[in-house]
Amino acid sequence: MWQGRPMARPWDQDGYRIRFDWGLPAATRQAVAGSILVLVDVLSFTTTVTVAAERGTTVYPLPWRDVRAEEFAEQHGAVVAMGRRDVTPARPWSLSPASLMTGPVPQRLVLPSPNGAAIANAVAAGGTPLLAASLRNAAAVGWSVRHHLHRGDGAVAVIAAGEQWPDGSLRPALEDLLGAGAVISSIAAGDELTLSPEAAAARAVFEGTASVAKAVRECASGVELVERGFTEDVDIAVEQDASDVVAVLTNGWFVRDVRPFHQ
Repeated sequence: MWQGRPMARPWDQDGYRIRFDWGLPAATRQAVAGSILVLVDVLSFTTTVTVAAERGTTVYPLPWRDVRAEEFAEQHGAVVAMGRRDVTPARPWSLSPASLMTGPVPQRLVLPSPNGAAIANAVAAGGTPLLAASLRNAAAVGWSVRHHLHRGDGAVAVIAAGEQWPDGSLRPALEDLLGAGAVISSIAAGDELTLSPEAAAARAVFEGTASVAKAVRECASGVELVERGFTEDVDIAVEQDASDVVAVLTNGWFVRDVRPFHQ
């Protein structure tokens, strides 16, 4: 078993090179622990970041309804993504990945979201490597992380963003568990990297699901988006390994990196 820093708390999953956990507290703990972070928010933040990277757009993550968004965008030559229902002909871009699939795209986009973007923004200042993963690019992210881990010691923590209950508490989301499992399956393919029980369970859920696309479409978050009229967003999100693009958080922005990332 890989031996990292001395184990302090069991929930750090120390001693394992591939880890899995949920939400912002886990992301900040793993960042302090020195893990590479992979963020998964399938519906929809990291799917949208992946599509943006495919189109050549860099993305700055901000928490949902952050009052700094417009001022920050103006200072950095960016535009702010609108709410899905608030898009206009002048600003057609939103958290919806479909809004970035066709037509002109901005060079820089400030993208607020309540889950994935909030997590990415919170850990950005620490400089911990963070990759945006979705079902669209799970294999590519896994390959990049595996390549990095094989160059030396270290660990990766795959963080499922999850959703929120009305009181703001974390609601574990099946689509993010499946997305995380897809990434873990790719990282762990065919070699000796050790998985925590949490990571092994996430991989087992992904590999044991007969139709990941069907599960995402029919889970709570998928049904919610379809009922709100955003079926195309779900369709884009379940296009498994449709992209070989990896987006890496660099100086606060998610930028496209088709090579193995490096510290």
